[in-house]
Amino acid sequence: MSESIILTDAGLLPEDLLPDVSHLVTEDDEPLDNLPSEKQQRLLTETLYSSWNGPSNSQDFLVAANVGLFPSNKQPPIVPDVFLSLDVQVADNWWERRHRSYFFWDFGKPPEVVIEIVSNREGNETGRKIVEYARMRVMYYIIFDPTRQLGGEVLQMYELRGRQYIPMSEQWLTEVELGLCLWEGAYEGKRDVWLRWCDATGNVIPTGAERAELERLRAELEREAKEAALQRAERLAAQLRALGIEPEV
Repeated sequence: MSESIILTDAGLLPEDLLPDVSHLVTEDDEPLDNLPSEKQQRLLTETLYSSWNGPSNSQDFLVAANVGLFPSNKQPPIVPDVFLSLDVQVADNWWERRHRSYFFWDFGKPPEVVIEIVSNREGNETGRKIVEYARMRVMYYIIFDPTRQLGGEVLQMYELRGRQYIPMSEQWLTEVELGLCLWEGAYEGKRDVWLRWCDATGNVIPTGAERAELERLRAELEREAKEAALQRAERLAAQLRALGIEPEV
Protein backbone atom coordinates (compact mmCIF):
# COMPACT_ATOMS: atom_id res chain seq x y z
CA MET A 1 0.00 0.00 0.00
CA SER A 2 1.35 3.36 -0.93
CA GLU A 3 1.38 5.93 1.85
CA SER A 4 -0.67 8.18 -0.46
CA ILE A 5 -3.81 6.09 -0.04
CA ILE A 6 -6.61 8.59 0.36
CA LEU A 7 -8.99 7.58 3.14
CA THR A 8 -10.69 9.47 5.93
CA ASP A 9 -11.20 8.18 9.47
CA ALA A 10 -14.66 7.13 8.37
CA GLY A 11 -13.14 5.19 5.50
CA LEU A 12 -14.78 6.90 2.52
CA LEU A 13 -14.16 10.32 1.06
CA PRO A 14 -16.99 12.79 0.52
CA GLU A 15 -18.25 12.94 -3.06
CA ASP A 16 -16.67 16.34 -3.76
CA LEU A 17 -13.22 15.19 -2.61
CA LEU A 18 -12.94 12.02 -4.69
CA PRO A 19 -9.74 12.02 -6.78
CA ASP A 20 -9.77 12.34 -10.54
CA VAL A 21 -9.50 8.91 -12.20
CA SER A 22 -9.84 9.97 -15.83
CA HIS A 23 -6.13 9.35 -16.44
CA LEU A 24 -6.13 5.85 -14.92
CA VAL A 25 -6.26 2.71 -17.07
CA THR A 26 -8.98 0.63 -15.45
CA GLU A 27 -9.12 -1.94 -18.26
CA ASP A 28 -6.93 -2.51 -21.29
CA ASP A 29 -9.33 -4.73 -23.29
CA GLU A 30 -6.46 -7.09 -24.04
CA PRO A 31 -6.94 -10.03 -21.68
CA LEU A 32 -4.65 -12.95 -22.22
CA ASP A 33 -5.05 -15.88 -19.89
CA ASN A 34 -4.93 -19.65 -20.16
CA LEU A 35 -7.84 -22.07 -20.01
CA PRO A 36 -6.99 -23.72 -16.66
CA SER A 37 -6.53 -20.37 -14.90
CA GLU A 38 -9.76 -18.96 -16.32
CA LYS A 39 -11.76 -21.96 -15.14
CA GLN A 40 -10.07 -21.89 -11.73
CA GLN A 41 -10.94 -18.22 -11.32
CA ARG A 42 -14.58 -18.91 -12.13
CA LEU A 43 -14.69 -21.78 -9.64
CA LEU A 44 -13.47 -19.47 -6.87
CA THR A 45 -15.88 -16.64 -7.68
CA GLU A 46 -19.04 -18.50 -8.67
CA THR A 47 -18.93 -20.77 -5.63
CA LEU A 48 -19.19 -17.94 -3.12
CA TYR A 49 -22.03 -16.20 -4.90
CA SER A 50 -23.90 -19.50 -5.23
CA SER A 51 -23.41 -21.01 -1.78
CA TRP A 52 -21.95 -18.57 0.75
CA ASN A 53 -23.71 -15.91 2.76
CA GLY A 54 -20.55 -14.25 4.06
CA PRO A 55 -19.09 -14.47 7.56
CA SER A 56 -21.27 -14.08 10.62
CA ASN A 57 -20.32 -10.44 11.24
CA SER A 58 -20.57 -9.26 7.63
CA GLN A 59 -23.52 -8.34 5.44
CA ASP A 60 -22.04 -7.98 1.96
CA PHE A 61 -19.01 -9.16 0.06
CA LEU A 62 -17.35 -8.82 -3.33
CA VAL A 63 -15.36 -11.57 -5.01
CA ALA A 64 -13.92 -10.85 -8.45
CA ALA A 65 -11.33 -12.04 -10.97
CA ASN A 66 -8.86 -9.94 -12.97
CA VAL A 67 -10.09 -6.61 -11.59
CA GLY A 68 -7.52 -3.94 -10.79
CA LEU A 69 -6.78 -2.87 -7.22
CA PHE A 70 -5.99 0.86 -7.02
CA PRO A 71 -4.57 1.88 -3.61
CA SER A 72 -3.82 5.35 -4.93
CA ASN A 73 -4.61 7.50 -7.95
CA LYS A 74 -0.89 8.14 -8.33
CA GLN A 75 0.25 4.63 -9.18
CA PRO A 76 -0.78 1.84 -11.55
CA PRO A 77 -2.96 -0.96 -10.21
CA ILE A 78 -2.03 -4.48 -9.33
CA VAL A 79 -4.40 -7.09 -10.76
CA PRO A 80 -4.82 -10.31 -8.75
CA ASP A 81 -6.35 -13.39 -10.30
CA VAL A 82 -9.04 -13.36 -7.60
CA PHE A 83 -9.79 -11.17 -4.60
CA LEU A 84 -12.37 -11.22 -1.82
CA SER A 85 -13.48 -8.13 0.07
CA LEU A 86 -15.97 -8.09 2.95
CA ASP A 87 -18.47 -5.41 3.97
CA VAL A 88 -18.45 -3.66 0.61
CA GLN A 89 -21.02 -3.02 -2.08
CA VAL A 90 -20.58 -2.35 -5.77
CA ALA A 91 -22.07 1.00 -6.80
CA ASP A 92 -25.39 0.95 -8.61
CA ASN A 93 -23.89 3.06 -11.39
CA TRP A 94 -20.97 0.68 -11.82
CA TRP A 95 -20.45 1.62 -15.48
CA GLU A 96 -19.18 5.02 -14.39
CA ARG A 97 -15.41 5.14 -14.67
CA ARG A 98 -14.95 5.99 -11.00
CA HIS A 99 -16.71 2.77 -9.98
CA ARG A 100 -15.41 0.27 -12.55
CA SER A 101 -12.41 -0.95 -10.58
CA TYR A 102 -11.54 -1.52 -6.94
CA PHE A 103 -10.51 1.98 -5.87
CA PHE A 104 -9.52 1.92 -2.21
CA TRP A 105 -10.93 5.42 -1.63
CA ASP A 106 -14.26 4.28 -3.10
CA PHE A 107 -14.60 1.03 -1.14
CA GLY A 108 -12.85 2.39 1.94
CA LYS A 109 -10.53 -0.57 2.52
CA PRO A 110 -8.30 -3.16 0.85
CA PRO A 111 -9.63 -6.66 0.14
CA GLU A 112 -9.16 -9.26 2.85
CA VAL A 113 -7.90 -11.96 0.46
CA VAL A 114 -5.97 -11.98 -2.81
CA ILE A 115 -5.23 -15.14 -4.75
CA GLU A 116 -2.62 -15.57 -7.47
CA ILE A 117 -2.76 -18.59 -9.79
CA VAL A 118 0.71 -19.40 -11.13
CA SER A 119 1.11 -20.66 -14.69
CA ASN A 120 4.64 -19.40 -15.42
CA ARG A 121 7.50 -17.51 -13.76
CA GLU A 122 6.57 -14.13 -15.19
CA GLY A 123 4.12 -13.07 -12.49
CA ASN A 124 6.71 -12.47 -9.75
CA GLU A 125 4.27 -13.79 -7.14
CA THR A 126 6.92 -14.28 -4.46
CA GLY A 127 8.78 -11.09 -5.34
CA ARG A 128 7.16 -7.80 -6.29
CA LYS A 129 3.58 -8.92 -5.69
CA ILE A 130 4.09 -10.16 -2.16
CA VAL A 131 5.67 -6.81 -1.30
CA GLU A 132 2.91 -4.81 -2.98
CA TYR A 133 0.08 -6.71 -1.33
CA ALA A 134 1.72 -6.25 2.06
CA ARG A 135 1.97 -2.51 1.43
CA MET A 136 -1.72 -2.51 0.53
CA ARG A 137 -2.47 -4.17 3.90
CA VAL A 138 -4.20 -7.16 2.31
CA MET A 139 -4.81 -9.53 5.22
CA TYR A 140 -4.30 -12.87 3.42
CA TYR A 141 -2.18 -13.60 0.36
CA ILE A 142 -2.65 -16.96 -1.37
CA ILE A 143 -0.45 -18.49 -4.08
CA PHE A 144 -1.82 -21.48 -5.98
CA ASP A 145 0.99 -23.06 -8.02
CA PRO A 146 -0.50 -26.24 -9.54
CA THR A 147 2.51 -27.07 -11.73
CA ARG A 148 5.11 -25.95 -9.15
CA GLN A 149 6.54 -23.24 -11.36
CA LEU A 150 7.99 -21.49 -8.31
CA GLY A 151 9.60 -24.64 -6.92
CA GLY A 152 7.62 -24.60 -3.67
CA GLU A 153 4.37 -26.05 -2.42
CA VAL A 154 1.29 -26.15 -4.62
CA LEU A 155 -0.62 -24.06 -2.07
CA GLN A 156 1.16 -21.28 -0.20
CA MET A 157 -0.82 -19.17 2.26
CA TYR A 158 0.36 -16.02 4.03
CA GLU A 159 -1.12 -13.82 6.76
CA LEU A 160 -0.13 -10.19 7.27
CA ARG A 161 1.63 -9.62 10.57
CA GLY A 162 2.65 -6.02 11.01
CA ARG A 163 4.05 -4.96 7.66
CA GLN A 164 5.05 -8.35 6.27
CA TYR A 165 3.57 -11.73 5.40
CA ILE A 166 4.13 -14.77 7.56
CA PRO A 167 3.53 -18.30 6.13
CA MET A 168 0.41 -19.89 7.59
CA SER A 169 0.52 -23.31 9.24
CA GLU A 170 -3.19 -23.96 8.65
CA GLN A 171 -5.57 -23.37 5.79
CA TRP A 172 -8.30 -21.55 7.71
CA LEU A 173 -8.71 -17.78 7.21
CA THR A 174 -10.03 -16.85 10.64
CA GLU A 175 -11.01 -13.26 9.91
CA VAL A 176 -12.92 -14.31 6.79
CA GLU A 177 -14.44 -17.51 8.22
CA LEU A 178 -13.44 -19.47 5.14
CA GLY A 179 -10.78 -22.03 4.38
CA LEU A 180 -8.93 -23.00 1.24
CA CYS A 181 -8.09 -26.55 0.27
CA LEU A 182 -6.88 -28.65 -2.65
CA TRP A 183 -9.68 -30.75 -4.11
CA GLU A 184 -9.33 -33.46 -6.74
CA GLY A 185 -12.41 -33.85 -8.86
CA ALA A 186 -14.28 -32.73 -11.95
CA TYR A 187 -15.41 -29.15 -12.49
CA GLU A 188 -17.33 -28.32 -15.67
CA GLY A 189 -16.24 -31.61 -17.18
CA LYS A 190 -12.51 -31.20 -16.46
CA ARG A 191 -10.88 -33.42 -13.83
CA ASP A 192 -7.92 -31.88 -12.04
CA VAL A 193 -6.65 -30.71 -8.66
CA TRP A 194 -8.52 -27.49 -7.93
CA LEU A 195 -8.24 -24.78 -5.33
CA ARG A 196 -11.57 -24.65 -3.45
CA TRP A 197 -13.10 -22.65 -0.66
CA CYS A 198 -14.09 -24.84 2.28
CA ASP A 199 -15.80 -24.55 5.65
CA ALA A 200 -14.36 -25.06 9.12
CA THR A 201 -14.74 -28.84 8.89
CA GLY A 202 -12.95 -29.04 5.53
CA ASN A 203 -16.05 -29.55 3.39
CA VAL A 204 -15.85 -27.66 0.11
CA ILE A 205 -18.32 -24.85 -0.51
CA PRO A 206 -20.45 -26.23 -3.37
CA THR A 207 -20.92 -24.61 -6.74
CA GLY A 208 -24.42 -23.84 -7.99
CA ALA A 209 -24.42 -27.02 -10.06
CA GLU A 210 -23.24 -29.09 -7.10
CA ARG A 211 -25.95 -27.60 -4.89
CA ALA A 212 -28.59 -28.44 -7.48
CA GLU A 213 -27.31 -32.02 -7.69
CA LEU A 214 -27.32 -32.35 -3.90
CA GLU A 215 -30.91 -31.12 -3.77
CA ARG A 216 -31.87 -33.60 -6.50
CA LEU A 217 -30.25 -36.49 -4.62
CA ARG A 218 -31.88 -35.40 -1.35
CA ALA A 219 -35.29 -35.27 -2.99
CA GLU A 220 -34.68 -38.68 -4.59
CA LEU A 221 -33.75 -40.19 -1.22
CA GLU A 222 -36.85 -38.72 0.38
CA ARG A 223 -39.02 -40.13 -2.41
CA GLU A 224 -37.40 -43.56 -2.11
CA ALA A 225 -37.85 -43.47 1.68
CA LYS A 226 -41.54 -42.65 1.29
CA GLU A 227 -41.99 -45.42 -1.26
CA ALA A 228 -40.17 -47.90 0.97
CA ALA A 229 -42.34 -46.88 3.94
CA LEU A 230 -45.47 -47.28 1.84
CA GLN A 231 -44.39 -50.74 0.67
CA ARG A 232 -43.69 -51.79 4.27
CA ALA A 233 -47.11 -50.54 5.32
CA GLU A 234 -48.77 -52.43 2.48
CA ARG A 235 -46.93 -55.65 3.44
CA LEU A 236 -47.94 -55.23 7.06
CA ALA A 237 -51.57 -54.61 6.08
CA ALA A 238 -51.56 -57.76 3.95
CA GLN A 239 -50.18 -59.78 6.87
CA LEU A 240 -52.88 -58.43 9.20
CA ARG A 241 -55.63 -59.24 6.73
CA ALA A 242 -54.24 -62.79 6.43
CA LEU A 243 -54.76 -63.06 10.18
CA GLY A 244 -58.31 -61.78 9.86
CA ILE A 245 -57.53 -58.33 11.16
CA GLU A 246 -58.58 -55.31 9.14
CA PRO A 247 -55.83 -52.69 9.49
CA GLU A 248 -56.86 -49.18 10.46
CA VAL A 249 -56.45 -46.70 7.63
